[in-house]
Amino acid sequence: MHSALIVQRTGRRRKLGYLVTGIVLVLVCAGVAAGFASSGAGSVTAPPASIGDRLNRPLPSALARATFTDQRSRPVQLSDFAGRVVFLLPFLTSCQEECPVTTGALLAIERALVSDGLQKKVALVEVTVDPARDVPERLAAYAKLTGANWTLLTSTPATIAALWRFYGIYYQDVPEPSPPGIDWQTGKPYTYDVVHSDGFILLDSHLHERFVAAGMVRNAKLTPTLRRLLDAQGLHNLEHPGGGSWTVNQALQSIGWLLGRPVHSG
Repeated sequence: MHSALIVQRTGRRRKLGYLVTGIVLVLVCAGVAAGFASSGAGSVTAPPASIGDRLNRPLPSALARATFTDQRSRPVQLSDFAGRVVFLLPFLTSCQEECPVTTGALLAIERALVSDGLQKKVALVEVTVDPARDVPERLAAYAKLTGANWTLLTSTPATIAALWRFYGIYYQDVPEPSPPGIDWQTGKPYTYDVVHSDGFILLDSHLHERFVAAGMVRNAKLTPTLRRLLDAQGLHNLEHPGGGSWTVNQALQSIGWLLGRPVHSG
């Protein structure tokens, strides 16, 4: 478990030899730098330690082969994303405190990837922490409502629990606050809420977990529709995300780090 991700919302990682080696390293680094410069790729840097932790941990084969379902009711396995960088996040469509803010950030990240022609090299993937409500039809309705064009996944409660347990994501059903929020799809009051960890998980093209970031999104720009999904706590989180929060540019920096080239903000 990565304690850095456990950020619960409230309803919320000898001399000659050295000389020769040093010369070789300098020449290699210079060649790499020249290659980047000649290709116009620019420089890439690792994501800042202030927002998360670097690591290199493979995805267990059982989880890679586990079956999920996307918003189009198609079966999906995480192994399907091999060959791409995966930007993975927990969410639920009934969230009123942070997930709409995350959706706003993902819309900006998606625009940047499309602008740079990288949309086929990076998979944006949100997996629910509320499988009881987030059936494929509701995921599809949320995508239509918010403009989300990326992959939204659900599965059985056991599979969802196994995935998020591996990545150290905390979530738990809790009573809905009083007065309850109103479901954007049904128009009826919510009967429960789900508290969960915030942040994102970055996988490389081999599905190795390479970076985990905790905290909420900072400086996100929301559409009127997304803003309307937020309750009073959500509006507060939008303006005051707290320590460890991350920005769209930092997310793009993290993605660019694994791609080996910068991703420019849209």
